[in-house]
Amino acid sequence: MKIAGPFGLLGVPRTLTRNNVVLVSDHGHSSAVAALSAQYAAMREGAPVRLAKKTSNLFRFRADQAGGLDVGRFDRVLSVDPVGRTAQVQGMTTYENLVAATLPHGMMPLVVPQLKTITIGGAVAGLGIESTSFRNGLPHESVRELEILTGDGEVVVAKPDDDLFRAFPNSYGTLGYALRLEIELEPVRQYVRLRHVPFGSFEECAAVIEEVCEDGSADFVDGTVFSRGEMYLTLGHYADIAPYTSDYTGNQIYYRSIQNRRTDHLTIHDYLWRWDTDWFWCSRAFGAQNPVVRRLWPKRYLRSDVYRGLVAKHRRLRPRTDVEPVIQDVEIPVAGLADFLDFFDREIGITPVWLCPVRLRDTTGWPLYPMDRDTLYVNVGFWSEVPVRPGEKMGDRNRLIEREVARLGGHKSLYSDSYYTEDEFWRHYNGSHYRSVKARYDQTNRLPDLYAKCVRGR
Repeated sequence: MKIAGPFGLLGVPRTLTRNNVVLVSDHGHSSAVAALSAQYAAMREGAPVRLAKKTSNLFRFRADQAGGLDVGRFDRVLSVDPVGRTAQVQGMTTYENLVAATLPHGMMPLVVPQLKTITIGGAVAGLGIESTSFRNGLPHESVRELEILTGDGEVVVAKPDDDLFRAFPNSYGTLGYALRLEIELEPVRQYVRLRHVPFGSFEECAAVIEEVCEDGSADFVDGTVFSRGEMYLTLGHYADIAPYTSDYTGNQIYYRSIQNRRTDHLTIHDYLWRWDTDWFWCSRAFGAQNPVVRRLWPKRYLRSDVYRGLVAKHRRLRPRTDVEPVIQDVEIPVAGLADFLDFFDREIGITPVWLCPVRLRDTTGWPLYPMDRDTLYVNVGFWSEVPVRPGEKMGDRNRLIEREVARLGGHKSLYSDSYYTEDEFWRHYNGSHYRSVKARYDQTNRLPDLYAKCVRGR
């Protein structure tokens, strides 16, 4: 591990020396690092540390606070190397901007999370997933090098055999902040041909997920559950030509097409952002799927960050106690998927539900989100609210989900509300290892610990 200290930098992005490395932005990165380090050092002792960001994809809503570390200069793609299949990217770069820089070179990140304003630093410090995850794992598994501002105020450059590199995923900014990343890229083709394969039972759907992920015949795999008797597995294959391409950035709605078409074609760009226009299906809560409203809604505002901002504003202005938000992504071993979906249908009843298979690519493992390297998991995503039933307390339905996920040997992402006791939490997220790394890189506990941030909301 290289240590640059609070006001210096080692391992800056490569300069343009040959045509195979394409400079996308200027190299003012080192001065931005020095300025951020100085700002961090000047913060008064004991002051809460947070990032001043324009957007967020977290669903742990907190009261607005003034100030914060100014990370506005860390939103650039620094270079793309289409021959070496790598990119140098700053931590606050959104995947929307990253994809815009790589696609012209016939490349994309190995995993592109579904929402345009997810940042690469956020996906690595938290978790991201998409339909290439059955073959490429999670976004942090394609990182070759991480430059991190630690809780101690040092800037370190961590590589895959370093303890901080391994512990960074699922640390959610409690060990430090990603300033620069070197990531792997993979080649793409112009079009994606989709097949929406219907199933009438959870068991049959789970069995086919396991089969197609094992044989590797598809380039992209995800699924959508509309009801106990109606679900679809969407298999995507690269293509160089297409008889037509669909457009789901305007009046047409992607998830509705899954029920109505057996095949479809999208450009690779539109495929990567197929879920963003309607925030999967959550835009319906704002009336954005009503045909009349849809025609009047400016196209530039049909996107996930707009809807997320509306949710945040609504929760601040009109908090409700009669409904419980159930906004979670969980990883379930494929052998337990049918059991989980049966439980979820009976006890929670939210539809649709998203399915996305994932298998670890890096078999060394990731201590704070321990998944078995030999197991195929399926991410189950559900994002809605349920009525608080008589005798229930706020959070009871989320606690029920947490217990079922644990029973089936799964894991829950921490981007939304969690209700674990402290003992439960550290059992699931490797508390002993976390505390060891935390003590090394944040000796005075300037940053909150993971439980305090993700459960207590500090």
